[in-house]
Parts: sequence; C-alpha cells; structure tokens
Amino acid sequence: MDGTLVDTEPYWMAAEGELVESFGGTWTHEDALQLVGSGLWEAAKVFQRYGVDLPDDEIVAWLTERVREQLEEHGVPWRPGARELLQALREASVPTALVTMSIRSMAEDIVAAIPFDAFDLLVTGDEVAEAKPHPEPYLTAATQLGVAIGECLAIEDSPTGLASAASAGAVALGVPNILPLDDAPHHLLWPTLDGRTPADLAAAFITARTKTKTDASSGIDSEEETA
Repeated sequence: MDGTLVDTEPYWMAAEGELVESFGGTWTHEDALQLVGSGLWEAAKVFQRYGVDLPDDEIVAWLTERVREQLEEHGVPWRPGARELLQALREASVPTALVTMSIRSMAEDIVAAIPFDAFDLLVTGDEVAEAKPHPEPYLTAATQLGVAIGECLAIEDSPTGLASAASAGAVALGVPNILPLDDAPHHLLWPTLDGRTPADLAAAFITARTKTKTDASSGIDSEEETA
C-alpha cells in the first residue's frame, strides 16, 4: 500500500522523526529509509532503541494517528497509474488483495478513498504473526483468495516487500519509489505503473514464469531481472 498504491512514505518518515525527536533523539532520512516496507511492531523496537520510551502498541498507535492526520490535511497521494490499473483489473474480474504492513484501520481508510470496489480482501500488519520480509503475508493472501501462490503476481516498491513476495512463491514485480530495487529479489522491474494494463501484467507473469522454468531446467538457481 504505502509506496505502491499511495505515496505515504514521506508521511511516515515525518511522523517517525517527530516521535524520536520528542524523546530527545535524532532520526535521519537514512534511518527512515531502513524501515521502508517493515512491519510496524518491528519498527517499534527500532524506535525504542533510539530512545522512545513507550510500549510497542503505543508507538504503533501514535505513528498511525499522525499519518492519518497528514492524510486528512493533505489528502491521499496516489501513485501514478496505480488506481487506473487496479480499476482495470477489477473490470477484468481479476481477484486482488491488498497486502500491507499498515494496520487494518489505516488500510481501510485508504481503500475507502478509492471510488470503486478495489479489493477482494485485505491482509494487514496487525493480522499476521510474521511481517514482511517473511512470506506469511502473501501466503495468507493467496490462501484467503483461494488461489495457488504460484499463480499470483505481487507489485511492490521496497526490497522488504519484494523479498516477502518472492520467498512466498509469487511473481515479484518491483516498481521503485523511494528505494532502488536492482539488488532486491524480483522477477521484473517497471519504472512506473502509469499506462500499464492487465494485459501488461499477464505478459509480465508469463515472461517471469517462463524464465523461471528455463533457469530451473538449466540448473540456474537465482532469478535475474527480465526486461
């Protein structure tokens, strides 16, 4: 969600800085980059090491509320092409799940701002035992959709998210936002979703799966980017 569907990473980074600094600590842009795509409860442990003297749940609640305030003040910043592609997928009756490490109430706020029925289900950070980069979030989504994970394509903007999708067994498509993805686990990279269609996704999926089978038959263990 954050960084793929909506460009809310700057909101999270601002909230993180306010929180750490309110306890007398220092939080740099580089510090924030290392948490992009991470689960909120995992991030809470990091903030505690930076001097935030609050329990995990209170840290998560404070950050979430601060981001909500920024969304109310500035509006929902959609990523280029994301809503348009999602709407085209829905019109084509393609099952979709939102897999995010934000909590459900935050995800529901974002989904409520989409002017169509965007997702069949949500898998959120407060509903899984293991956060990304663990495969559990994507495996959970596939199970709830009633499809094999190998038939799924995941769109992600962070190395953490791509690692989760790839390790689960989905085709992992990276669309960079704040972080470069060249060294992250992926099958394909696109510079943007703008102008992309369900047919493009289908072609990407076939390309990735064909290459995986070719690499396996050739004894190649790792997957490389396919243009």
